[in-house]
Amino acid sequence: MYLDIATIFVKAGNGGDGVVSFHTEKYVAQGGPDGGDGGRGGNIVCVVDKSASTLIDFRFAKHFRAENGENGGAKNCKGKTGKDLYIKVPRGTVVKDKRSGEILADMFYDDSETVLFRGGNGGKGNARFATPQRKAPRFCQKGERTEEYELTLELKTIADVGLVGFPNVGKSTLLSVVSSARPKIANYHFTTLSPNLGVVRYYDESFVMADIPGLIEGASDGAGLGHKFLRHVERVRMIVHMIDVSGSEDRDPVQDYRIINRELERYSPKLAALPQIVCLNKCDLVSDPADIDAVERALGVPTIRLRAISGDGTQELIRSIAQQLRELPKLQPMEIERVVDAKDRMSYSIVVDEDGVYEVTGALVDLLVRNVVLNDYESFQYFQKMLKDKGVIQALRRNGCTEGDTVRIADIEFDFIE
Repeated sequence: MYLDIATIFVKAGNGGDGVVSFHTEKYVAQGGPDGGDGGRGGNIVCVVDKSASTLIDFRFAKHFRAENGENGGAKNCKGKTGKDLYIKVPRGTVVKDKRSGEILADMFYDDSETVLFRGGNGGKGNARFATPQRKAPRFCQKGERTEEYELTLELKTIADVGLVGFPNVGKSTLLSVVSSARPKIANYHFTTLSPNLGVVRYYDESFVMADIPGLIEGASDGAGLGHKFLRHVERVRMIVHMIDVSGSEDRDPVQDYRIINRELERYSPKLAALPQIVCLNKCDLVSDPADIDAVERALGVPTIRLRAISGDGTQELIRSIAQQLRELPKLQPMEIERVVDAKDRMSYSIVVDEDGVYEVTGALVDLLVRNVVLNDYESFQYFQKMLKDKGVIQALRRNGCTEGDTVRIADIEFDFIE
């Protein structure tokens, strides 16, 4: 089975918690705090598997979770870092956030390796909070909790040349003649059910040619099989547009040419703007050469006449492709401007709910939840200081919060007092 799109769920590892501990040893008075930090959670890493050609491995395996960091221990022992989880995908896979549509990674090269999500930071043990004024802190920091994300994996074939055309025009036959690829060939529609790749050699040069399953009218809207594979032509540098000049399928060759170009334009204007070489195949089935001349005049573009089954005209086609590829820019991965963990850890926002409660949300709140132990006086002092230093109190005033109003931060509710 050929599978070129899949949905998976991933979650980086949580950070381990710091611990509260005090050094106890015979003849050592007031040993002091020695609670260790928690370990960092494992990352989610995407790597290319050179042996894979489809996403079939993700048909049933949907959930991927990296290892959590271990909690800290006494004697300043730090928790063990969680193991990174490696997700292996075929070359050419594009990873997207399903909810936002953001492209997270383009696994373009054989050695591509991308950190999709980093594990949570480990919490600090109470030893890290000791100061000359606070010699015996009885609180610690919780490890950072990570979110689960739903991702879409899309496999986009990486090739220099894409063969497009209606079903049964001879694309697979051409690929089998000019390369060592052996696609299935038969005289019925949709023989090709998945893209086939072949390496074509021209003297000391070579290029990759992809046979894209036949398009039909309405393919860009989901008709036929071709709509499933239009994404595979997005990366090609040029297109070889094959036409059955004999009309053996009771179709008009000129109309076929216009329909396919229209479907490419509707799917992607960038794709339709790629250089094209138009090939008139099955010329051996046309009894009068004047009919081929008439088709060429109607098309109004240069063409190459082929008898793909016997190989006639294929050398001219290969030479023309090689010449054009020399002048075209090389294939490049998608430009992705993404920084892992780029969020502002001190950002927050204030909203007023229907009950008139002022609720503070954001990354700063997540940080406070990890750091604050409400039943510890010193920890609660730290909570109040952070609200003041980060401008939360001032922001509440600007939003109309007055004395006596209720403020909610995570699960903490308190009355605002000037």
